[in-house]
Amino acid sequence: MFVSKEAMPVIKRVCVIGPECTGKSELSQFLASHYKTCWVPEYARAYLDKLGRPYQDHDLIKISHGQLRLEDEWVSDATKFMICDTNLITIKIWSEFKYGSCSEEILNLIKKRTYDLYLLCYIDIPWVADPQREHPDKREHFWQLYKNEVIKSGVPYVEIGGDWTTRQQKAIEAIDKNIFND
Repeated sequence: MFVSKEAMPVIKRVCVIGPECTGKSELSQFLASHYKTCWVPEYARAYLDKLGRPYQDHDLIKISHGQLRLEDEWVSDATKFMICDTNLITIKIWSEFKYGSCSEEILNLIKKRTYDLYLLCYIDIPWVADPQREHPDKREHFWQLYKNEVIKSGVPYVEIGGDWTTRQQKAIEAIDKNIFND
């Protein structure tokens, strides 16, 4: 049976974002389970696991397309909203940090994809080493970059910090207020 785009429900997007090792994936999975919706994992992790070499700036374009493709594929499994474990702001920040600029293609993709709420994870949990994590000594620097980008987006955001229970509760309150209060 064909369903027109007009008849399809609008699925909102909640993006869990922040510097490396701030509990984004764990929080995304928790929230998806709590609200019985889907969560979109960070595409870069799988891409880099399979890459077999250090990533280069052109890889960031492929990662960007992969992240958006995952969101587009998973949206049909979402209820009223979906949880996105990061978005292209992360690619922009890493590109500018590592290569001094971000490709126009990635910047245009960022402009085309909208989100309804950011959950900005703070750096107040311990660093856990991982082969894909690069800068344990620059957490505060990256936190400021993420915060600036999220503010610049104009999308509502809530800072998520504290112990695990506090993080869960803040995230639930933010979603209840910003997604279900319409």
